[in-house]
Amino acid sequence: MEDDLLLKGAGQFTDDVVAPDLGHLYFLRSPYAHAGIRSINADAAKAMPGVRLVVTGADLVQAGVNPIPGVSGFARADGSPARSAPRYALAVGRVRFVGEPVAAVVAQTLEQARQAAEAIEVDYDSLPVAVHLADATAPGAPLMCEELGDNIAAEMRHGDAKATAAAFAAAKHVVRLNIANQRLSALALEPRSVLHTYDAESGRLTIRMSSQMPSGLRDTVCGALNLPKAQCRVIVGDVGGGFGMKTGAYPEDVAVAFCCRALKQPVKWIADRGEEFLSAGHGRDVDSVAELALDASGKILALRVVSEANIGAYATGVAVAIALLIGPWVQTSVYDIQTIDFHFKGVLTNTAPIGAYRGAGRPEAIYIIERLMDEAARQTGIDRVELRRRNFIRPQQMPYKNPMAQVYDSGQFEQVMNQGLALADWTGFAAREAASKQRGKWRGLGIATFLEWTGGNVFEERVTVTVKPEGIIEVFSAVQAMGQGIATSLAQLVVDSFGVPLEKVRVVLGDTDRGDGFGSAGSRSIFTGGSAVRVGAERTIEVAKEMAAGELEVAAGDITYADARFTVAGTDLSIELFELAARQAKRQIFVESVSAVAGPSWPNGCHICEVELDTDTGDVQVVAYASVNDVGRVINPMIVRGQLDGGVVQGLGQAMCEHLQYDRESGQLVTGTLMDYAVPHADIMGPMVHELDQSTPCLNNPLGVKGVGELGTIGATPALVNAVADALARNGLAAMAPRLEMPLTPARVWSLLHSA
Repeated sequence: MEDDLLLKGAGQFTDDVVAPDLGHLYFLRSPYAHAGIRSINADAAKAMPGVRLVVTGADLVQAGVNPIPGVSGFARADGSPARSAPRYALAVGRVRFVGEPVAAVVAQTLEQARQAAEAIEVDYDSLPVAVHLADATAPGAPLMCEELGDNIAAEMRHGDAKATAAAFAAAKHVVRLNIANQRLSALALEPRSVLHTYDAESGRLTIRMSSQMPSGLRDTVCGALNLPKAQCRVIVGDVGGGFGMKTGAYPEDVAVAFCCRALKQPVKWIADRGEEFLSAGHGRDVDSVAELALDASGKILALRVVSEANIGAYATGVAVAIALLIGPWVQTSVYDIQTIDFHFKGVLTNTAPIGAYRGAGRPEAIYIIERLMDEAARQTGIDRVELRRRNFIRPQQMPYKNPMAQVYDSGQFEQVMNQGLALADWTGFAAREAASKQRGKWRGLGIATFLEWTGGNVFEERVTVTVKPEGIIEVFSAVQAMGQGIATSLAQLVVDSFGVPLEKVRVVLGDTDRGDGFGSAGSRSIFTGGSAVRVGAERTIEVAKEMAAGELEVAAGDITYADARFTVAGTDLSIELFELAARQAKRQIFVESVSAVAGPSWPNGCHICEVELDTDTGDVQVVAYASVNDVGRVINPMIVRGQLDGGVVQGLGQAMCEHLQYDRESGQLVTGTLMDYAVPHADIMGPMVHELDQSTPCLNNPLGVKGVGELGTIGATPALVNAVADALARNGLAAMAPRLEMPLTPARVWSLLHSA
């Protein structure tokens, strides 16, 4: 439904909207990774042509603007609450990463705002920098928040350390790996985009922006500006990608809102690509030491993981939850492991804060366990497919509670793997390897069997259904489209319930005046939002049956419904749905429905990646990719396969080329442009095929669906790295496999080969 307008260039993104007397905002950002702010002189900037307003952090504090909410609900090792320095919309007293906004300038044109910002004089007092985890945790490290006494914002332990130690002591085999999940940029095609308008008569603020969570964004902005929620409306039009980095409010959003209210004029800010690299939420950045204990038969006895997550200069609830809780929820994955010892720390550094990025903790965790599984196979001599078979959770164990107390409602993991092996022609690999060798290439075969958690653990959703006399069924939902076809999938559910053509369905999203909700994150849009639409549609039909019974003067129990018509059973007496709506006092049938799913969903898959390695250059090429995915029931197979394609490419990007890097001495971002940060192009894919196993529906929602949006990202990274490790092992370099570090750039792979 969305495609025609977007392909014709007729979509409406935030930057497409123009308001009268619009002011353009530009941020002056810190060139230092760590520095005190002695003074800011903006007199010259204020006097420049076209300038309407110049604001600093001190101005916001004086006006009573509150800091952005930080981390809550977590603790440090001593039991004290997790915390970090307060994060203001504009820096106050100190800057803690390169790119932190220091001042905002609003002018008649963007160029005027930029020139004025360059005229602002800031006197900085440079401070020592800690960018790497090792530097931030070393004795005497520069502190991000003096009140903490160190840079550990939060810390968590899970499992039974004593039982785990005993299992390792009794183990026949112990596998240990140092594993890094490097820092990434979400790199949405559309950058952060904000347009604020102010109604002088009501004093109401309207925010039009690119967001995955309109209600949460509104709440944060209102909290910062001390506004009642009723005084702010958020509207979201088309969104050019989110991937998690548009889930919450940024400091810039609060600053733009403040300027709009101060001027009582519209203000627009569209981030440029450099600003996105510097200050949009980054993903991953976790270093781990992982160990697996196995008995002589290959049965896993225990898993031990110690991780430090670089969460950036300010601790957010999202970053801490991802590293300390959400990733650990799936760390044991599809394997029957009950003895664990997990120790996780969230570490503050002079880098941009970490946020949600596609998968949010699950890719990091699955990469760890899948690297361990393949290395265990090499060290024990047990075939890696057989090792997985021996450790899978069995269908008869469902519902299964993992050691993190997460309950899997359903799953047939061995069945999915068997299909994946067949789809990838696993047994025919030898012939393909021989053909590669004739061309002077090393061929490798990688596998990842895994699951993930979806739903965001926000299980309730509200929808409204309005049947209009002109022949339209309008559904409002607070989930948010981001270019992945959510409106189409929701509309299909309405079609299934009402039996009307698709063109009679209108899906409305992205308006906090129409209703509140969590929004879209954690692959919950169809799992939770779609279920709510189905329930809402069914409730609307039941309400309409009562109305039809009144019109036809029969008992409601005598009414049947099919294909937009209510009929008295056994007769030809009937009334059409839209005619019924026209006869109501308000000329419509309106139903507000609130419903909930019973728990998260646990989509799972088997992803198999085949690569060719050029030993002369270190270049790795994906030559085949096959996956079988249990995502429960499928509403729109084309959309699901598209989600898998996109997710896999992002996972391959992490594995092969993407890496946000800071200079260790200065804290400068050295990959701050698209000339320096390697984004995967379409040619990274190779031949790719995805199959969908619908034989195991989710038991926690009425549709039987499971989330799919992040599944490809989670499976692709370990599948590719395991494939390269396999290529090394097949050519006498098994000892090099543990040393593989993402991204597997040609230079890194070549260096590893020649170090051997």
